[in-house]
Amino acid sequence: MRLMIVEDDTLLGDALAQGLRQRGHAVDWFRDGTQADAALAGAPFDAVVLDLGLPGSDGMVWLRRWRAAGHALPLLVLTARDGIEQRIDGLDAGADDYLVKPITLDELAARLRALVRRTAGQSQAVWQHGQLRYEPASKRVHWCGVPVELTGREVALLEIFLSQPQRVLSKSTLLEKLYDWSGGEPEGNSLEVHIHHLRRKIDPGIVRTVRGVGYALGTGEPPPEPRR
Repeated sequence: MRLMIVEDDTLLGDALAQGLRQRGHAVDWFRDGTQADAALAGAPFDAVVLDLGLPGSDGMVWLRRWRAAGHALPLLVLTARDGIEQRIDGLDAGADDYLVKPITLDELAARLRALVRRTAGQSQAVWQHGQLRYEPASKRVHWCGVPVELTGREVALLEIFLSQPQRVLSKSTLLEKLYDWSGGEPEGNSLEVHIHHLRRKIDPGIVRTVRGVGYALGTGEPPPEPRR
């Protein structure tokens, strides 16, 4: 997942960003709503973690503004405001979840997985695509019942395809979801290398090349055995 964190507390923001990156996500961290607003127009984020006590305009202002502008991506409010009326206001304004500080990183990561899973139409904690089985919480991958060892970046790429199984994704879209701005520009052939590794480790047909457009998830089934 590519995640946006909007948090003005330096220690907390850095801890959240680093912790979520260690869990395999691309993370962009912004300290105010103005920076986040500009970033939303330029990158395909999968979810937003929004603090309410931001400098300048309050987080609730940005939440309402983004929903009014048609930004429908999952949004989790992370705040110290724990009153029931404040929670209701946040949910009614368009938040998909509301988490009160202090938090554990594991809970935040689990809630984000649940939000993105529901958005992708995945109601189960395990994603099954043909003979491919993926567990987002543990990052475990099985093909035809056999465990597959993938790197963190390969798992992240596979998760992108699984979250949009019917869609053809362009190279630029995949790179934007796979890398955050903190890591600089990815190498020119990095995407092709990761796709090559997925095909080699899982199955040659797990990712389809759509010429002139991009890539898409394969059928999730191994090729039939040749007739003798």
